[in-house]
Amino acid sequence: MGLRSDHEERVVGVVQASRDELVALASELIACDTTARDPGEPPREEERLQRILEQRLRASGAETELWEPEPIGHGHPYVAAELDFDGRPQLVARVRGSGGGRSLLLNGHIDAVETGAHELWTSDPFRAEIRDGKLYGRGACDMKGGVTTLGFAVEALRRAGVQLRGDIVFCSNTDEESSGVGGWAAVRHGVAAAAGICAEPTGFDVFAACRGTTTGVLTVPGRAGHAEMPQPHWRAGGAVNAIEAALPLIESLRRLRDEWRTRPDQRHALLSPSSITPTIIRAGQWSVTYPESCTVTCDLDYLPGSVDEAGTGRPAHAEVEAWVCAVAAADPWLVEHPPSWEWIDDCPPAEVPVDHAIVVGALEAAGDLGREGRITGLDSWHDAATYTLLGGTPTISFGPGQLLVAHSVDEYVPVDDLVDHAAAVALLLMRWCGVAA
Repeated sequence: MGLRSDHEERVVGVVQASRDELVALASELIACDTTARDPGEPPREEERLQRILEQRLRASGAETELWEPEPIGHGHPYVAAELDFDGRPQLVARVRGSGGGRSLLLNGHIDAVETGAHELWTSDPFRAEIRDGKLYGRGACDMKGGVTTLGFAVEALRRAGVQLRGDIVFCSNTDEESSGVGGWAAVRHGVAAAAGICAEPTGFDVFAACRGTTTGVLTVPGRAGHAEMPQPHWRAGGAVNAIEAALPLIESLRRLRDEWRTRPDQRHALLSPSSITPTIIRAGQWSVTYPESCTVTCDLDYLPGSVDEAGTGRPAHAEVEAWVCAVAAADPWLVEHPPSWEWIDDCPPAEVPVDHAIVVGALEAAGDLGREGRITGLDSWHDAATYTLLGGTPTISFGPGQLLVAHSVDEYVPVDDLVDHAAAVALLLMRWCGVAA
């Protein structure tokens, strides 16, 4: 269809002429070490990054607020242990419209995963570098590139002299990679709009759905004893190897995963079936001692249909527990010493109807710039689910770069993607919020 007005031509022109400035801003954000943290770790450079964004958004006419949410205690479904936000502020900025238009949320997370060994990178992961039209650095793809384009779309409207009828709500939050509590805190703070986009690296596709993700820890009991001595039967006080007791249970999880792939109730138009994967095993205290327990940490990803009325993944938890319990019933030791499960976090799934106006609008804006996308889903999880489920803001993911290069050594985002995504977001803002006469 192409651009629809002089306003759109002007704004897209501003973005395209600002290629170097886009790269410079993304590079400045990459230089901030905002590595995802575990509870109890000190802040890094989250506040520095947020203040860079705040200053630019204020210059674009936004009302801004930086705030540190209250600490989150034990028992929160998104996080396993107490977590505080000292030195890790969230940022919300609002550009007021003239009235009569719809509001749009622009969201991105500022944390990035660990770099790993720096010597494996071609260049310093915290010093952005352009090679062959790609901007390299930790977080370039996931998702400081997307945060850059969201903010720059707001700036482009201002520079082009375009005022919208509806409000722009920009929110950059921490703690997506580690838990999801940054988005949760933003929703609790009142961040909401008529619809929203999260700039995860979708390659200009639209992620309209995501699976829920939860971590389960299976503990299998054993009984300690000398590994180099003959042991009597366990009923006579003999040792039991917790690792060996756990093996059939671990194998049963693979069979459950295989069964899910064939079941009609596990079919979803945009998402893969539920899946459970053992990811960490811990057992044993000494090389010549039978391990007295074995813990198996598992990643469980489940479909929107596997939630209860409260929106949690308890039905999926219960199915896994019942499956493992049935296998354990064949082992007399485990019948009398049953294994146990602990579910230490739970980020629930969400979906937005594929014909929702925000889905259609995002694809049209990208398509009008020659970026043809499709509607798909995210088999992992994203902050968009929190805004959709808890904030009443139907939110999709739509961003620059490809998810496959996220979290990798030599992570990058194509510079052309940054330019085209900033322009697409600016178009979407004008069409969604409406342009004031």
